[in-house]
Amino acid sequence: MSANSFGHIFKMTSFGESHGDSMGVLIEGVPSGLEVNSEILNQFLERRRPGQSEVVTSRNEADLPKILSGVFEGKTLGTPIAVTIKNKDQKSEDYKNLPERKGHADKVWKNKFNHNDPRGGGRSSGRETVSRVIAGAFAKMLCLEILKNIKVEAMTQKMGPIEDIELMGGLPTQTGFSDNDLNEEAMEMLLEAKAGGKSYGGVAFCRVSSVSAGLGQPVFKKMKSELASAVMSIGAVNGFEIGDGFEATDKEGSVYHSENTGQYGGVQGGITNGEDITFRVSFKPTSSVLNVAKQGRHDPCIIPRALVVIESMVWMVLADHLLWSRLDNLK
Repeated sequence: MSANSFGHIFKMTSFGESHGDSMGVLIEGVPSGLEVNSEILNQFLERRRPGQSEVVTSRNEADLPKILSGVFEGKTLGTPIAVTIKNKDQKSEDYKNLPERKGHADKVWKNKFNHNDPRGGGRSSGRETVSRVIAGAFAKMLCLEILKNIKVEAMTQKMGPIEDIELMGGLPTQTGFSDNDLNEEAMEMLLEAKAGGKSYGGVAFCRVSSVSAGLGQPVFKKMKSELASAVMSIGAVNGFEIGDGFEATDKEGSVYHSENTGQYGGVQGGITNGEDITFRVSFKPTSSVLNVAKQGRHDPCIIPRALVVIESMVWMVLADHLLWSRLDNLK
């Protein structure tokens, strides 16, 4: 059970299989009296939802949440919050006699558990992230109650050969690029990839602004390790870099530490310093390619729908540590 749970005080437990009856999440640690913002919840689910555009999987799920417990008259009760999502558009026949997908979890899960659900990848499917997004929405509601101006924004920095150098942010596009010209270029590339059974990986950039200083718990629950653990748990993620990351090795120390460019990524000694938290996440190309991709319903690139999953994991880390920080001292 613990392997399907995340968090310490704000804690979520994810459950359900891709082609099972439902997906769901159990959320613990939310104080009573928090107003449930259905707009935030629905926006998160819509951004992750399959079938939302022509460049993502054509599996079409409404992803309408059903709150089973923990909320009464629009406010949290301080008790466990249980939410489920029905699976309605699964096509299990697509996975009968499916060839091995190199790089996918199918084989290793079967070898590990012996008896597993192979339909749509079971729990190793990207479908599992719907549970994270629900928990992330509640985490955002809680964070905004504590820090009114806090903001988490993930965007596409690189997709295959297409790269955004400026990273200006702004309204998201269908591919997650903040630049409309790059979005159009990426849309064309993904449409061609979907038709030809190709796939692409890339890099997502995330910025947390207006975050308070003092979040993070030494020595094993530092903010950088918590964020890395959170985003590295997302399927297809294969790299994490905070602040200047590996580029910091290119500079001499007296030069590097004299700069004022956010080179630490907003974290010093494992604790937030009040500056923007910035990090990058890399994704490998989707494992379903060539004939497998043509026969089924798969994303040619996972990043467009994964951005809100990144944000959700970050919101959960922030909610957890905002609650945790109340135990730091008596002042």
